[in-house]
Amino acid sequence: MSHKLFLLFTLIVLQSCSSQSQLVEDEMETVSIEKLRYYLYFPKNYEVDSEEKFPLLLFLHGGGESGGTLTDLQTGGPPKLIVEGKQFPFLILAPQNPHVKQWWNTRAVMQLLDSVIADNNVDVNRIYLTGLSRGGGAAWELAVQYPKKFAAMAVVCGMTPLPYASWIDKKMPIWVFHGDEDTSIPVSESVEMVARLKAMGYDVTFTKYEGVGHNSWDRAYTTPELYDWFIEQKRTPELP
Repeated sequence: MSHKLFLLFTLIVLQSCSSQSQLVEDEMETVSIEKLRYYLYFPKNYEVDSEEKFPLLLFLHGGGESGGTLTDLQTGGPPKLIVEGKQFPFLILAPQNPHVKQWWNTRAVMQLLDSVIADNNVDVNRIYLTGLSRGGGAAWELAVQYPKKFAAMAVVCGMTPLPYASWIDKKMPIWVFHGDEDTSIPVSESVEMVARLKAMGYDVTFTKYEGVGHNSWDRAYTTPELYDWFIEQKRTPELP
């Protein structure tokens, strides 16, 4: 074959290959590891050797407490109240998001929660969920992804997954808090979500604070009725 013919043949082959799209089927097993530091609060009457089962509240903090030291969690929500001396009738699990500008790894949070439940005297039918700001958005996400896990949920100024509202369990009561002058996460996020859920027959309570900006959590988490409401909620065990 002459040099010119060889170049022509090579060009034709290359053009033929480039004009063919390829769909390659393959797979890869991925592993995601997240290091979560956390506080775990035990009520005064908790006893390790007792057969009594206790409720547990999972608390997810906001973006301002992400990525720093664990003591940053003491600036808001239930951890702050515990430091100030308040006692609760249930365990409280408060993990810390290790990433300053990343979303909560909700799958890792659930692994931590399940581990704590397995290692302690926890009533699996009285697992409660709450979060503020970025943690409030993550609480909505957990309610969507794990609809049979929680007996009740309280969300404070959180972003809402409006399109997925119907994925949340209708048996789970919800209490939403938001300031009407919030410029970080507009109150419309909660207003629209509450309206959508109520239209579909969900049990939702909405507390809107007039004249309050993004920090609606100080008022929400110092509402005594909130914890009385939590303790009244219990899931009905699912039939096998």
